[in-house]
Amino acid sequence: MPGTDAMRRLTVQGDDRPLWSGHDRFQDALAALVLRAVARHGAALAAYVPDFGAGVERTLSALRSLPDGPVTVIHGDLVPPNIHVDAAGRPVAVLDFGFCTTAGDPAFEAAVTAAIWDMYGPYAEEHTEELTRLFAHEFGYARATLTAYQAAYALATHDVFGADDGDGHFRWCVRQLRRNAVFRA
Repeated sequence: MPGTDAMRRLTVQGDDRPLWSGHDRFQDALAALVLRAVARHGAALAAYVPDFGAGVERTLSALRSLPDGPVTVIHGDLVPPNIHVDAAGRPVAVLDFGFCTTAGDPAFEAAVTAAIWDMYGPYAEEHTEELTRLFAHEFGYARATLTAYQAAYALATHDVFGADDGDGHFRWCVRQLRRNAVFRA
């Protein structure tokens, strides 16, 4: 489903302005969101993530260099509880729009889904790796594109539930950034 102008006017969780405000490309809008999130509480992340400033710059550069592509509806929170299935296991509905619902690059949706499908399980890192590999192969996305979007998601959402290591999502973002190939290149 194509992204619409109305979708471009939506805000995303943790931010107070429409994501696309002042931007014509999703990648540039996302880079601006990352900058706003880092300005809010980046110092808290920097205390836990080595070479934080350089990693932010590498992520921003990667986002800005991504090619234009299709702009579709993105959900931004595709996890098992948000996908309802019928008795045969076929998806029939998606719930809980709003966390990061906007118009955007479908590769962002794939990247985020791969990273958050099993955020807190004992095999979360392995599942992220396998889903990222699978989505790159099945959908033809460049691995570096998915990795850049995963770093951007961690940077943009690190403080939505709490801005220190007392929050599980914050700790998850720290782990993501510490192992993200674009961020720590």
